Amino acid sequence: MARVPLVQQGAPSVRLQRIFVSPEPPFFCFPPSWESNCYSPIREPDWSCCGGIRGRPTLLQRPGSREEKGRTAGAHWDASLRQEQIERCNWRGRCPWADPGASEAPAGSCGSAPLKRRHAAGLGLRRCEVTSPGRQPPTNADMMLWALLLVCSCLSLRSSGKPAFPEQEKNPTFWNEWAQKTLKEALSMQELNKNKAKNLILFLGDGMGVPTVTAARILKGQLSGQGGEETQLEMDKFPFVSLAKTYNTNAQVPDSAGTATAYLCGVKANEGTVGVSAAAVRSQCDTTKGNEVTSILRWAKDAGKSVGIVTTTRINHATPSAAYAHCVNRDWYSDSDMPSEALEGGCKDIARQLFENIPNIDVAMGGGRKYMFPKNMSDVEYPGVAKYNGVRNDGRNLVQEWIDRMKDKGGHYVWNKQQLLSLNPRTINYLLGLFEPIDLPYHLERDTSSDPSLTEMVEVAIKVLQKNPNGFYLLVEGGRIDHGHHEGKAKQALHEAVEMDRAIGLADLLTTTHDTLTVVTADHSHVFTFGGYTKRGNSIFGLAPMDSDVDHKPFTSILYGNGPWLQTCGRHQGERFHH
Repeated sequence: MARVPLVQQGAPSVRLQRIFVSPEPPFFCFPPSWESNCYSPIREPDWSCCGGIRGRPTLLQRPGSREEKGRTAGAHWDASLRQEQIERCNWRGRCPWADPGASEAPAGSCGSAPLKRRHAAGLGLRRCEVTSPGRQPPTNADMMLWALLLVCSCLSLRSSGKPAFPEQEKNPTFWNEWAQKTLKEALSMQELNKNKAKNLILFLGDGMGVPTVTAARILKGQLSGQGGEETQLEMDKFPFVSLAKTYNTNAQVPDSAGTATAYLCGVKANEGTVGVSAAAVRSQCDTTKGNEVTSILRWAKDAGKSVGIVTTTRINHATPSAAYAHCVNRDWYSDSDMPSEALEGGCKDIARQLFENIPNIDVAMGGGRKYMFPKNMSDVEYPGVAKYNGVRNDGRNLVQEWIDRMKDKGGHYVWNKQQLLSLNPRTINYLLGLFEPIDLPYHLERDTSSDPSLTEMVEVAIKVLQKNPNGFYLLVEGGRIDHGHHEGKAKQALHEAVEMDRAIGLADLLTTTHDTLTVVTADHSHVFTFGGYTKRGNSIFGLAPMDSDVDHKPFTSILYGNGPWLQTCGRHQGERFHH
């Protein structure tokens, strides 16, 4: 999914002051000939079939594990309306969520089970008739009932009932009083808080432009049973809001590496580089030396403050790495990712720089375990899974080196939620938490028994850092907001944004505006939007209230301008697909 610049898309929100700088997919609703409408811009992990009806009797079961999702060449049906997963079926030889590079399967192929396709009587719906042993195909009555459920569900998404807004909003007095209250609050802010900030917390929503903030606000309200539009995000409560424009020195639409260098080091940089000025050229190792720039994390450490980094991505990803590394390629996660000429030229991979450039970072939490361990060393959480094994060619065990160095200094290393939450922050001086081999799972998909949430990590981080009488600096990244948008998964992206909002609220509770400056911002936006004249209270993942003027078919309110679906969508056999 392409990024878009943040120029009118949003910028920081601040708090001593708090500052906000803004730089459930719709469930699939299939009308007759639903194979032409099986794309939605919002996918996974809810493979529910039919409108917005929760607890429905018919489900499209999720095809496979987290690693396999979105790549199974087939749709799963519940043949008997009992939520029973059956064999895979290719519609028109290609599943809507199949691998874009997969060749079209012959009609009638259904995984390893032979099947035949036919129209359900008079419905224009296709169905799988499974012929594998022990399986009974759905009857026409089943299909009729299923179609009826679809129609009812679709109607529920496009309800023409009363607007979902509070009764008091009909009274002009409500709005007049609200305006007066807002004006009084604005006037009271003329008495500025001029205290010197002892603590600074920077929340960075990667890819969190204005459309994402607005949609996340609505989702937050709808998750609590409200219409959504009237809801306030924690960042909405900040007294100061502004917009920021973003670009890289060599790119109109910036990436997370160059922008991180800008807001963490105060120097604009080239796309794909971290912690170096624009004089450094991407992937050219010999342009690194002499072009390093210093980050606010280093400044804070040199000032005697405690410092921390918390992210939902790998700890050596673009945003966090700009806080401690100087690298001409954001993708040099470990030495195995670097070309030989870069290694021979003396350049260091980002994982190594995490431990060597600023060796006493007080708190570092995120993913990225595999980049810290020797090649082929089995992962502690996924033993025997080769893709999660260590990848370092130099044979170093960076985690063990850190443990050996910090064991007498109050240092603790953890790799799961139970270990993290069992710690006593009062007895910890240094904390390293690596919870996944690569990135942390999406908030919606995490194992709540073993994967910590962003909010849980932030709570522990603040409690460890705030013991320092000189104060602290903490960088918090909601990094998987960006990943969700890149993959065209609005549900994941928006739930990531809501989770970051929870973390902002918790940080507010654990600190005071007397001595803590909190900033919320984004680095860029995405080609993500929503519209369609939806009614008040309409599910943020729902349908627009009208059909397309082009083909007279329904469309979701949320839309992406481009994305991975372009390889398999567009006009396929004369039909339009949504994704």
